[in-house]
Amino acid sequence: MEIKGIDHIELYVGDARQAAFYFGTAVGFRLRGQGGPETGLADQRSLLLAQADIRMVLTSGLTAEHPASAYVQRHGDGIAVVALEVDDVVGAYAELLERGATGVTAPRTHTGADAEVVTAEVGGFGDVLHRLVQRRGDRTQFLPGAIDMLPAVDDDRLLAEIDHLAVCVPPGQLDQTVGHYTTVFGFAEIFAEHVEVAGQAMNSKVVQSPSGRVTLVLLEPDTSARPGQIEDFLRWHAGAGVQHLGLRTDDIVTAVGALAQRGVRFAGGAPAAYYDHLERRVGKVDAPLQRLRDLSILVDSDHGGQLLQIFTESMHVRRTLFLELIERRGALTFGSGNIKALYEAKERELAAAAAAVPQGVSV
Repeated sequence: MEIKGIDHIELYVGDARQAAFYFGTAVGFRLRGQGGPETGLADQRSLLLAQADIRMVLTSGLTAEHPASAYVQRHGDGIAVVALEVDDVVGAYAELLERGATGVTAPRTHTGADAEVVTAEVGGFGDVLHRLVQRRGDRTQFLPGAIDMLPAVDDDRLLAEIDHLAVCVPPGQLDQTVGHYTTVFGFAEIFAEHVEVAGQAMNSKVVQSPSGRVTLVLLEPDTSARPGQIEDFLRWHAGAGVQHLGLRTDDIVTAVGALAQRGVRFAGGAPAAYYDHLERRVGKVDAPLQRLRDLSILVDSDHGGQLLQIFTESMHVRRTLFLELIERRGALTFGSGNIKALYEAKERELAAAAAAVPQGVSV
């Protein structure tokens, strides 16, 4: 079994059209296809969005019985499917079940005039599934017979590809989840970190596919410290799930500036000393330091090079899903210094949100 990369992600949302408006207007995605009862997708409406090599499906249930409706009721809007491209769905599905994966949907073939797509689904973490995808022929046909494609339009390509997904798991489930991905999916553990911020703490481990194209950052609260944002996520999301989606960009300064003008709000506010001593910590940075300071972009380095990162504020009322923009200039990991700084930025965002709500009302 060869996992080539992330084929697409699927979000279950309360209103697919409303979510598509946000991702299109603010984040620069373009509508590339749509499906529903008229295309054989019973009791659902799905919209396919794309930007560069990122494909995102937004699905809303049209009845209370549809899985998307139940997911949204329990978790709110969120990433429900992480689709993995493989070379042989039938073989991969059988191999994963033999290794202990939970089968959800057996292999099925979708055939069009110029394309054939085979899919199957297995359990991942929490209520999130992994969809196995095998493509033959015209790769621009997303799901023949189920998603009607729209004429291609140019996007601004501010974002390039999915870099990683960050997943929060309940206390005591980190090692179990790591074991699931190493044993069942053949991933390797490539990074581990314990982060402490203002009396809060979390454990983090990163697992990655052999191809290096699928990376999961797994986060678990440290219950020996006081509760923090990971516990908040698990409570608001009602269990394990994707906390943020990391999107790689080739030019983070341009991307952040453009998205901010379109209304995307970013979690920032690093102390002045962070930028005053930045090049002393990470070496010469090929970007105007004042611009990095103005945009609250963080910079770190590892043995491979530098990486620049920033979080958006959550776009959902439960504050359970947000985006990360990341530019890699040779760096292969996530930068220990940035992990703490990004954690602190989210803490400031949540504290500000709580302060803005009248007493007696929760956010």
